[in-house]
Amino acid sequence: MAFMRLFREINCALSCRTFFGDYISQDAVEKIADDFYEVTAALELVNVPLSVYIPFTKCWKGKRTADAVLAEFAKCAAACKANMASGAEPRCIVDQWVLHMMESKKYYDRIAAGEEGVEKPRNLIREFTDDEIGQTMFTFLFASQDASSSATTWLFQVLAQRPDVLDRLREENLAVRNGNRHQPFELSMLESLPYTNAVIKELLRYRPPVIFVPYEATKSFPVTPKYTVSKGTLIVPTCYPALHDPQAYPNPETFDPDRWITGDAESKTKNWLVFGAGPHDCLARKYVPLTMAAMIGKASLELDWVHHATSRSEEIRVFATLFPEDECQLVFTKRE
Repeated sequence: MAFMRLFREINCALSCRTFFGDYISQDAVEKIADDFYEVTAALELVNVPLSVYIPFTKCWKGKRTADAVLAEFAKCAAACKANMASGAEPRCIVDQWVLHMMESKKYYDRIAAGEEGVEKPRNLIREFTDDEIGQTMFTFLFASQDASSSATTWLFQVLAQRPDVLDRLREENLAVRNGNRHQPFELSMLESLPYTNAVIKELLRYRPPVIFVPYEATKSFPVTPKYTVSKGTLIVPTCYPALHDPQAYPNPETFDPDRWITGDAESKTKNWLVFGAGPHDCLARKYVPLTMAAMIGKASLELDWVHHATSRSEEIRVFATLFPEDECQLVFTKRE
């Protein structure tokens, strides 16, 4: 069966739980995961004037879905504030955010009361409304959903096509768990998984989820000796050619994780544009490798899977990010 949409649902649920923990109900997670496809589909008509007001268009459906998600996230933010005010320990991203807000408010209140020698919190921030928190988390979900789903889809397909790579990854993940395949993944394990990390990096190079990263020129910039873009120009460079440049990555159409271990791929920083560059690079630079390592490590130990290739398996569909045209036809079985 095609697993692309299921991978989207899994990643959407993972993001919701990472952001909001148990404040968001399982029913809400399932609904958001089912409906979020409409938000991405709306991008195809993003430049059509007033399209969000035309019933049953992609933009209209996407806007309704986005509004429902924002309302749910704002409700979760309110529940989080109440819980953290009771003295609960932080268990998700929004818990940590609200905790910093509470610590900052306490600091400001003590300063306003004239206290001296008050220790300044490490993260001093203003108070945010429920809607502001919901909007920020929606931005994170929108940014992570399609990119992580694309990477997951290609990762399972590519590894099914290369059993030698999968076996080596599986052995490494079993070893780091001291032979106990049921041992949960821990953050400390990540540094002991060099081959797994290399597989993930190579996957992101070989099939980058995002193929362009828009920038605005803050000053006139000579792109070539004959052409200079003016200040304020929107530039949309594609990162795909940079990641498939044979001068940086020999045999770029070959999936080769070892180029990150024994080769010099790590030194090609100007070509490594998977997460953009500069002060506004993608916040998921750390999140994506971590979640992918946890996911593929667990899957490799618990499951076997076979890819049923079609004539469209290697054809690329651009749906905000890159996906196989046949939506990744896989069959999973549980390992004994």
